[in-house]
Amino acid sequence: MTPTFGLIIVGDEILSGKRADKHMPKTIELLAARGLSLSYADYVGDDPARITATLQRAFASGDVVFSCGGIGATPDDHTRQCAARALGVGLALHPEAERLIRERMQDVAREQGLPYEPERHDNVHRLNMGMFPVGAQTIPNPYNKIPGFSCASPGGQGGAVHFVPGFPVMAWPMIEWVLDTLYPDHFNRTPQTEHSVVVFGAMEAALTPLMEQIEKSHQGVRVFSLPSVDHPQYGRHIELGVKGPAQALPAAWTDLKNGLHEFGAELGPEMVRNL
Repeated sequence: MTPTFGLIIVGDEILSGKRADKHMPKTIELLAARGLSLSYADYVGDDPARITATLQRAFASGDVVFSCGGIGATPDDHTRQCAARALGVGLALHPEAERLIRERMQDVAREQGLPYEPERHDNVHRLNMGMFPVGAQTIPNPYNKIPGFSCASPGGQGGAVHFVPGFPVMAWPMIEWVLDTLYPDHFNRTPQTEHSVVVFGAMEAALTPLMEQIEKSHQGVRVFSLPSVDHPQYGRHIELGVKGPAQALPAAWTDLKNGLHEFGAELGPEMVRNL
């Protein structure tokens, strides 16, 4: 079965409005490119108790969840510790993470024309970024080599939480690597399409029987209804449509349009979008 995909965004800066979240739209895009979809997203500030509770739910769900942010080594970074707490395990310096972090420190020293001093206080402190929950696996970071990590859900069934930095330039290629390396068998190569129309002067409740009949009659097709009360161009209206496998959509779309005509609905522009 195709996994359920979730997303966790960690950071006070998102909830305070200091920074706008870019991870959710990009994750939706990365999943959609592989015929997958995001089922839910959670936002949590830099509060260890809340992060731990959020991660406990994620691990218990058995879903595939991406967690962005809070895996650094500054005082406001709590995600690594909270992940270990949520799993009931300790933290340990991951050998591969240590190797990569030391390699990164050597690269930086070389770039600056300075000697590499592994025992210098700040270099020793940087190794904290490789302190992962026991049993974690590394996620390669193509930007600066400092890895993220993955932890399997205790209950098995393929669930896992994949932890990446909050920086988009690092997080997004790391999410792609996880998808392409660990979940290619779940990619949906069947083209998906969405076909909709603007409906004026109708109530969702009155259209619900038609929507239910379309889903009942066309397996794999989903009906959606997006009402708007103050659209700058169309005013009050409903965007009503169907989405699903491209080969199944024409018949469902025809039935939906016929049903709307029988209802006497006033129809506006039609829209087609490849998912």
